[in-house]
Amino acid sequence: MFKALYLQDEQGFSCTEQSIPQAVLRQEEGDTLVKVHYSTLNYKDALAITNTGKIARRFPMIPGIDFAGEVVETTDSTLKVGDQVFMNGLGLSENHFGGLAEFTYVPAKNLLKVPKAYQMFDVMAFGTAGYTAALCVNRLLQHGIKPEAGEVLVSGASGGVGMVAMMLLSKLGFEAVALSSKVEEEVFFKSLGATRIESAASFYETGGMLQKSRFQAAVDVLGSIPLANICAQLKYSGIVAACGLARGMDFPGNMAPFILRDVTLAGVDSVMAPKEKRIAAWQLLSENIRSEEISQSVKTIHFDQVIEVSEKMIAGKIQGRFVVKIA
Repeated sequence: MFKALYLQDEQGFSCTEQSIPQAVLRQEEGDTLVKVHYSTLNYKDALAITNTGKIARRFPMIPGIDFAGEVVETTDSTLKVGDQVFMNGLGLSENHFGGLAEFTYVPAKNLLKVPKAYQMFDVMAFGTAGYTAALCVNRLLQHGIKPEAGEVLVSGASGGVGMVAMMLLSKLGFEAVALSSKVEEEVFFKSLGATRIESAASFYETGGMLQKSRFQAAVDVLGSIPLANICAQLKYSGIVAACGLARGMDFPGNMAPFILRDVTLAGVDSVMAPKEKRIAAWQLLSENIRSEEISQSVKTIHFDQVIEVSEKMIAGKIQGRFVVKIA
């Protein structure tokens, strides 16, 4: 038996902590049993746990889109018992049991080994948010952006993706501009490496088809009107790596930036990204951000606090990133 958060929808939705037979896990697609040490609590997890958003595609379900732990048994030749591994996305909490449990059973092909520079806690301190930020920055680098070519705008700068994106860009020598409505938090943003703060207010209002060229590139988590304005303010051959929909799924923009300024709108997916992109993203993180730099930015909670914290997160009563200690 092992403990897990269990989502059910038989006679109305419920999320409870339960003891479950390991045999239930073996019904999942997999070849590797992992003892989970840490998971995370993201907004997406909170949506699933409170049934506020339709995250789980089947029931019963164990939530948790991330986990880190050690291999207990495996039939895969690339792993051995005791290996420290982790996983982000790839159907966790949607169509495959997730990481908010003492054990999980998954395909070895979906697991990554914890980088030598980090501990299991560290990779969960980054979590999907930090890994997504690295995917975005790698996409910008592949496009050919250079530190001397001008500023890089980062929207949602106080969130998990934005924070790590600014840290990475700063470490790589870029001028990272924090786009945020929290313009008074200058000390906080500059501690992350931002060179200055740009007020987000004007980006929330519909702007012109082409606006003043200001930024060589951007990382965007907002979508909708802000994304259209960002595209309209990119320099010639600029690029925006778009990975979020915080302001909406629509794109009320036009073709002018793309045709007249050679702008690229690059979508970045973290859930189903292939393994080579995942490895490259974690290499970028481990080469540029030290363990202590990321571990300071998260709060640790215990397994029995997850439901309560999820409810507060959905109600907007708390903010920040949370690592869940399972073991």
